[in-house]
Amino acid sequence: MAGAKQYDRTELLDRAVELFRRQGFSATSTAELVDELGVNRKSMYAEFGSKQGLFEATLERYNEHHLTNVIGPIEAPDAGPDAIRAAFDGYAAASDGWAQGRGCLLCNTAVERGALDEGARRHVAAYLERLTAAFRHALDNGRSTGDVAADADLDELAAFFTMSLIGVAALIRAEAPPAEVRAACKVAVGVLDRHGPAHHA
Repeated sequence: MAGAKQYDRTELLDRAVELFRRQGFSATSTAELVDELGVNRKSMYAEFGSKQGLFEATLERYNEHHLTNVIGPIEAPDAGPDAIRAAFDGYAAASDGWAQGRGCLLCNTAVERGALDEGARRHVAAYLERLTAAFRHALDNGRSTGDVAADADLDELAAFFTMSLIGVAALIRAEAPPAEVRAACKVAVGVLDRHGPAHHA
């Protein structure tokens, strides 16, 4: 049919995720986007309006799909401290694998673009809010099951785990030695042990 799209929008966004993740926004040219996405410039602009529009659509896709694969287990109705441990274990395992040099697109954006444009700032704020809410949810469940001490400050712990996960993602992006990433993850989850059942008394 005349005028029908010759591409899949979701597939384009997933390709853009990987390109922006590797190179960031500023270092990625329109020519590189056209080449990576496999569409012409006219089609790209017709679909997304601008490079900025594409970038923001990419952040939305990353949040809805890619990030959900990582933190979805912490957001599950029955998530508890073990889900938090698993998230950090997953980042530790990825430190010398698929994520090395890539990190997290939203974390990377927080560093590169968070203070430079409103669109990026909005997505970063939502990202931080989502992470913190997920950790708070899992901690609250842990308190209900007796796995987190009754006197633990859950808001402080949720903020700590959010900042810790972002820091770990930044280390992975910077290709820090995997042993350092694993050590950071070990210290982070160790905080759970210090706020466990033994502290109820």
